[in-house]
Amino acid sequence: MNKEPMKLSILDLVTMYNGETPAQALQHSTELVQLADRLGYERYWFAEHHNTKYQMSTSPELLSAHAAALTSRINIGSGGVMLPNHSPLKVAEHFSILEGLHPGRIDLGIGRAPGTDGLTALALRRSREAVTTYDFPENLDELLNYFSGDFSEQNPFKDITASPDRSFSPTIYMLGSSNGGLQFAAEKGLGFAFAAHISSHLAVPMLRMYRETFQPSSFMKEPKSILALMVITADTDEEAQYLAAPAELQWVRWGTGQFVLPPPSLEEANAHVYSDVEAAVRQDNKGKFVIGSIEKVEKELRELAEAALVDEVMILNVLTEKQSRHRAYELLAQAFDLPAEK
Repeated sequence: MNKEPMKLSILDLVTMYNGETPAQALQHSTELVQLADRLGYERYWFAEHHNTKYQMSTSPELLSAHAAALTSRINIGSGGVMLPNHSPLKVAEHFSILEGLHPGRIDLGIGRAPGTDGLTALALRRSREAVTTYDFPENLDELLNYFSGDFSEQNPFKDITASPDRSFSPTIYMLGSSNGGLQFAAEKGLGFAFAAHISSHLAVPMLRMYRETFQPSSFMKEPKSILALMVITADTDEEAQYLAAPAELQWVRWGTGQFVLPPPSLEEANAHVYSDVEAAVRQDNKGKFVIGSIEKVEKELRELAEAALVDEVMILNVLTEKQSRHRAYELLAQAFDLPAEK
């Protein structure tokens, strides 16, 4: 098994578990990013979701500003900004300021989906035409050109600057759960983060294809790829399986159209009796999770990373209990010998 150095990172949806208030969820995310900074995690990203009752991840740029100000080493950013919801100029302005405030520590992860329902997408974009028009390629080019200054002479936006200092450019990644994000990442010379927690069966082939087709650019000379999935670990396999039950049940509910229930508690999830349909979905979801003792989890993550040709794994934060959550990230940091703060 490959024992080469491996980076670990965290993706946060700022979820309200166990009846937490929004303020408590925000505080717990603040505490976790500070812990990750001390433990030596590579990066901490915030997702963008709208009109969700139990998540506080509407604004990754604001969460990133808050997190970056309270940490000193870890990269901070979006996983991702859903570009269809935004003006490319405003995204460039936001992330230029973040990079100027925290040089070398800001990531801009870009998504192609709206991250919400159709009506909320309309409220965000203010135009039915904007909701129904597919103009992501043009918007991505516009966004990248604000950072690079590579507008053509014919482009009407060529004299617009997102920042007086063009060096205020974040590290840019495309997100993907299919080959669409991969193509943009490889062709534009951007980093690529693949969501195995959405499409686990595609993760290895898509990440390998990215490496094979990557074209160097002014943004990135060499490919940078990240495998993202759900990881639940503890001191024993039995404890890890117990702690994983809420996330497994939550993903089954979403997979069977149950979107209105709050995240299940440990007690509720471990007492749940799966129907035949739910059991089949749970089995299909197995590839989205790595669950077990730290020894088992380390082995599986290294094998997955080696197969996918990545040196970084991003962990979707799904543990419902603060104490167990912190313990899991401490175990992972120790197992992978992350550069902890002295």
